Amino acid sequence: MAPTSPDPAVADPAAAPARAGYAERLSLPWWLWLAGIGVAALLALELWLGGTGVRAWLPFAVLLPLAVVGLGWLGRIRVAVRDDEFLVDDARLPLRFVADVLALDAAGRREVLGVGADPLAFVVQRPWVSGAVQVVLDDPADPTPYWVVSSRHPVRLAEAILAARDATPGDA
Repeated sequence: MAPTSPDPAVADPAAAPARAGYAERLSLPWWLWLAGIGVAALLALELWLGGTGVRAWLPFAVLLPLAVVGLGWLGRIRVAVRDDEFLVDDARLPLRFVADVLALDAAGRREVLGVGADPLAFVVQRPWVSGAVQVVLDDPADPTPYWVVSSRHPVRLAEAILAARDATPGDA
């Protein structure tokens, strides 16, 4: 008796490429966490100033958790390519509208987001992430000319978008 796999992607190898994609989270690096919590602790220390009672612990009890929540919120953005969509946080882009994708290094990102940037572009940029992708759109009903999205692995993201676009059956 042969063992059966409960996972349909393992049982059917042809289903695996359809589910293949890309996912990353634009979280903060460890040194920004350290700096943010350090600044919050320094501020709490300044507010404390040797006080007693509630004044001794309240600044720490309020500012340190707020710093952790704020830093977590800054690193919440998720970038993914799944099925026939490019997802950036809550934004969804059907891949049938993708004309081209360019992987950008730090200099390329600076140029695309510089003085000549289109004000109608959709931009999700995180300064602690040096790379990005520029997704050029081909949708006559949408005034957005392109998306610029930060990515730690822009080449892999660009390849995943183009592969998923090319694998999408038919253009509707």
